[in-house]
Amino acid sequence: MTVNGRILRAAKGTTLGELLKKEGLAMPCAGTGRCGKCRVRAEGMLSEPDAVERQKISAQEPGNIRLACRTVILGPCQVEWETEKNMEIRLGGRASFGKGEPLFDRLGAAVDVGTTTLAAQLYGKSGLLAQAGLENPQKAYGADVISRVERSLAGEGEALKKAVCGGIGTLLEELAARAGVSAEQIDTLVITGNTSMLYLLTGRNPECLSHAPFQADWLAGEWTDGKALMLPCPDAEVYFPPCISAFVGADITCAMLHTGLGDAAEPELLTDIGTNGEIVLNQGGELFCCSTAAGPAFEGAGLSCGMPGKEGAICRVEWKDGRLETSVIGGGPAKGICGSGVVDAVSCLLQSGWLDETGFLEENAVLAEGVELLQEDIRKIQLAKGAISAGIRTMLHRADLPVEGLAKVLVAGGFGSSLNMKNAISIGLLPDMDVERVVICGNAALNGAADLLLDGSRRKAAEKLARRTVTVSLAADEYFKNSYMEGMLFPEFIVCGVDMPEPARKVQSLEVEASPS
Repeated sequence: MTVNGRILRAAKGTTLGELLKKEGLAMPCAGTGRCGKCRVRAEGMLSEPDAVERQKISAQEPGNIRLACRTVILGPCQVEWETEKNMEIRLGGRASFGKGEPLFDRLGAAVDVGTTTLAAQLYGKSGLLAQAGLENPQKAYGADVISRVERSLAGEGEALKKAVCGGIGTLLEELAARAGVSAEQIDTLVITGNTSMLYLLTGRNPECLSHAPFQADWLAGEWTDGKALMLPCPDAEVYFPPCISAFVGADITCAMLHTGLGDAAEPELLTDIGTNGEIVLNQGGELFCCSTAAGPAFEGAGLSCGMPGKEGAICRVEWKDGRLETSVIGGGPAKGICGSGVVDAVSCLLQSGWLDETGFLEENAVLAEGVELLQEDIRKIQLAKGAISAGIRTMLHRADLPVEGLAKVLVAGGFGSSLNMKNAISIGLLPDMDVERVVICGNAALNGAADLLLDGSRRKAAEKLARRTVTVSLAADEYFKNSYMEGMLFPEFIVCGVDMPEPARKVQSLEVEASPS
């Protein structure tokens, strides 16, 4: 068969998805056909479309469009698909050497293994030499952790490990090339990530993470070597910072270390908003954390026109003079909408009156030619933001702390760094508070890993933070359940605590104007 003009071999009975995931084709729903994102143009000896494929592909779409995950190769065929542009990846700041000795002798690397992206920095004794990022190659096995854990339990654990280790290896080679050194010279790495991602990275069986009571049988905080991870620096020592619990991982430990949350004199709350929303509260020196499953909507997956933050994604939406104005990454035509654009769009729809507080959308909201938000998209966004909102409310409730009592809300992670915080507050994703008290922390996980790399004495501080932090289970918490239902509602014409004027409810259509980013 040929793929984009290249000849590839595939066994009869293989799906196009199984073949093309090795070429980087994303399948956000792990090949179940739910998302309909793995569209390719294909012809030749292929299976007939099944019911799932017929439902996902509109009759108005051009001919020969197939879902790769549902299409079985029966003989010679030709396939074409558009390879995606690299997404914008939030890298870290320049970390500084501490009072202790660095963990490395010649070269050291800090790596953040996120569900969606990988980010890494290379340091020498003079400081930061290079940094880079790429999409997590495990995306071919599903957009979220749950999908990947399921694939691992189905016997694909080794493939998942090879995928992410290969991605890290690619990053290390790129960093070394930029710095004019050999990747083999890297003698120490600090690799952070959430608990599930570290399980999959090290090839551990994640069965204990797949069902109640969700008790991890390994919480990292230990060393391995580059050979065990198939890295281009096989002799390097690799340190995994400690995780806190099954769904609050080493990335949060590193974020707490970098932001100084554990030493805060006044109440502060740290949240990393993603597929899982991790939340940590410091009140009076006591640390409490929880994790709430938001789903991949804010990562651009699962929405009808959702996509990651890469070229062609609507990343900003504003309501001006009765019309929507959009900004697109790269400045070209819009291909979809990413998480930051989704938050902006929902806020604008609320301001316009097109969307009410219950989440009812009067009609599909057209944002650009071929890009729109549907009622089912709004429901998925409500579920995602309801989970984050309820987690924050529950933590504050358990501490008997009103929102007004928070000195700061620290927002970490790539998605949080790209948010318009006023809009995040206006839709109820973050608490109703002065936006000045919201602090964007960037990739605090990567920054924390670099802090550890540059000062080995900080390891004790990280381990102490992990031990001090008490995990709050939300599974059977009645307050969380009630808050989840309330959190799915949108605030009624509230933006950052200021009443919005009553909008004109008789708007017949939304005018859309595109502007370059």
